[in-house]
Amino acid sequence: MASILTNAAAQTALATLASIDKSIDKTSNRIASSLAVANAEDNAAYWSIATTMRSDNNSLSAVNDALGFGAATVDVQYTALVGAVDILALIKEKLVAAKSVGVDRNKIQADLTQLQRQLALAAESASFNGQNWLSVDSSSPGHDNEKLILSSAGRPEGAQFSVEYITVNTDDLTLFDPKTPGPAVGILDRTRIYPDPGGDTAAVSSMTVAGLTDAPADLARIENYVTIVDQALNDATDAAALAGATKKRISLQQSFLNVLRDSVDRSIAVLVETDLERDSTRLKALQTQQQLGIQALSIANGNASSILAFFKSP
Repeated sequence: MASILTNAAAQTALATLASIDKSIDKTSNRIASSLAVANAEDNAAYWSIATTMRSDNNSLSAVNDALGFGAATVDVQYTALVGAVDILALIKEKLVAAKSVGVDRNKIQADLTQLQRQLALAAESASFNGQNWLSVDSSSPGHDNEKLILSSAGRPEGAQFSVEYITVNTDDLTLFDPKTPGPAVGILDRTRIYPDPGGDTAAVSSMTVAGLTDAPADLARIENYVTIVDQALNDATDAAALAGATKKRISLQQSFLNVLRDSVDRSIAVLVETDLERDSTRLKALQTQQQLGIQALSIANGNASSILAFFKSP
């Protein structure tokens, strides 16, 4: 039954058109932002998960920066230790040369002194942002032999967000440590005994062959010095190996974090990003429906005016 008070067809067409307009706005926003879940009202569960994952991923970025800082610190120590190993090898060569009968050991000592000074310089120069692990005084207030390098952050199942560290014990790396008051305990400045016990004593950083003669006792002392330097060389090599292994571990962790961050980004995208191809197709369909809705509303409004035809004069 036609009515001039209530146009049900027009109301239905208007409601349909309003629904289509709302869908067009929503789809347009999704295309413009590339997000299917832009806020909590779109999908509270996905939005909450994605927000937490983004926060944790930003923390991983900070960890990666800290790892870069730690890598630079370890690299400086490693470079100095490798240099110390090379210098110790030269010192060993000089001592072997000093065993030759008739050699001028004072001149050899002049070379040894320069090499010993270079060892001290290498250790003192191994500083990055105020941190030096190779030349320390472990008896000084506030000294800490355990260095922490921020390495990871995460949210273990059923646990709160937490961070983890790579721990480096600098006692295994220290070249010079006078430990005031002594005795010194560094690889190069501590007093070594060979043969132990009761043998010759010397610290690599201060041993001297000046004044030694070709007497059997002096030649035996030089031989003991060679053994002492060889021991220090082995210790310095172990220290360099430890620093190198730490450096490699940091590098691997950096690579892992980069891959992990990319994986988290992809996971977030699956949760909240929109399918642009699908939404573009849907927008085209909605625009077509909008045009048809406008036409349907026009037709519905036209039906009411047709009632006037009944009141026209014949």
